[in-house]
Amino acid sequence: MGLSNKQLPKLGFLYLDYVLRFFDHSNFKGWPNKIETVTYHWKNDKDRFIKEVKRKKIDVLIGNIPATAYETFREIARALPHVRFIPSLDTQFSNKSKENVTRFAWKYDLPIPKTYIYYNHDNADKFLKKCKYPKIIKKSYGPSNYGGYFVHKVDSYKEARELFDEKKYHPQYFQDFVPMEADIRVMLIGHKPVCAFWRRAPEGEWLTNTSQGGSMDYNDVPKSVLDLAVRVSKAAKAEYWACDVAYGKDGKVRILECATAFAAFPYIRDWIGQYLMWSLSEGRFKKPHVPMFNWEELGKLDSSILRTMRHITFGEYNSSYDGAYFGKKRKLFGENEVYLHVLDSEYKMYDVKRRWSEEWPSEIYNYQDKLALKPSAKSSKQIIPDSKDIPHPTQDESNESQTQDAKITQEELSDFLTSVDGIGSKKVNKILKHFGDIDEVVGVLHQNTSILTEVKGITKKLAAKVEKAWKKLLK
Repeated sequence: MGLSNKQLPKLGFLYLDYVLRFFDHSNFKGWPNKIETVTYHWKNDKDRFIKEVKRKKIDVLIGNIPATAYETFREIARALPHVRFIPSLDTQFSNKSKENVTRFAWKYDLPIPKTYIYYNHDNADKFLKKCKYPKIIKKSYGPSNYGGYFVHKVDSYKEARELFDEKKYHPQYFQDFVPMEADIRVMLIGHKPVCAFWRRAPEGEWLTNTSQGGSMDYNDVPKSVLDLAVRVSKAAKAEYWACDVAYGKDGKVRILECATAFAAFPYIRDWIGQYLMWSLSEGRFKKPHVPMFNWEELGKLDSSILRTMRHITFGEYNSSYDGAYFGKKRKLFGENEVYLHVLDSEYKMYDVKRRWSEEWPSEIYNYQDKLALKPSAKSSKQIIPDSKDIPHPTQDESNESQTQDAKITQEELSDFLTSVDGIGSKKVNKILKHFGDIDEVVGVLHQNTSILTEVKGITKKLAAKVEKAWKKLLK
């Protein structure tokens, strides 16, 4: 049945001055209650913003956060523990910078071009003098990482040195050049691919961005690309997501970019809205059915039409319908020829639930601020961070995740909770079932133990006891 009007969470759109809006009310067609809007005005607006969200009693804030506001919203999210951010700040970690995309890929062993990140420019210069070329140099941080305008190919140390001297990029971020047939943008909702297209470079060029003259088409996106995009979306625990995948001339696929902030046709934003309505209402609203390879048919339309199409819906395959003929359409996919409708069960749309734990805490991962270049007091020369303070990116990247704190075990968590008078093993199991896993429960304990009252049998008085015991344990 789903939730009644009174039971539905109160939604709010997160807007920022001077930033294009991804969602509006039309994307949530049919939502019965008022959807609030809260706009962040930059500069010293954090406290006012927090107060407005509390005053409007918002439960869910929906919207993307630009790179330049990401760390501020990390603080805002901690100050609003009852508010669910969609996408979560952890999911939006990759939005902040290319460096963050790289660290995300390293942690989850996702294939990317070999990448080098140097905050110490002297060390970077030493490496650039001895490395093999060509290399791809990118601007890692900032509000304008799009369109290929901050991506450069260099064929020698001289070109690299001149580029860094001119652009002043910090950190110095570069990758091995990977010859590729094209790159492929895949958009996903609930880990299900809903749109995918090739972007091909002009003859004799290497940049595939359409803003730089590249072309696009929707046909025959390979299984390996879709499978990688799904894997990446699941690793990010993303409600909606986009990946740029390089299809190398060596036949391998590699992640180039991934984020929740991406250009999307209006009907795709409608699908995301309908998906969130279904998820947040616990099934009261219908989950959108988006058949696999719909993009091949929609891609036959002129892009000017696609940019104005709204609220597209599809019926699920049923052999008794008059249109059953189309359900018999087969496609070569991977190594086999399959019915298209069969792929909908292989690529499911999942209900992505709220996360309570922090996977990418700023105390560890905010290298931009911790290792920023600082001007010397005696001259205009900039002070370069000492290399001993910097994780070395060219070592075994599988060790990247070891910077995380040691994790509490289920047995340790159970022992702690059952030490609180009024909580037995049954209540512990209920808590774990409600929040999903150990990390999520620990996240609740860190943020606000009153959230435990969502679990049947946990009263405010009992939650207060847990809070007191948790603080004592952490001393």
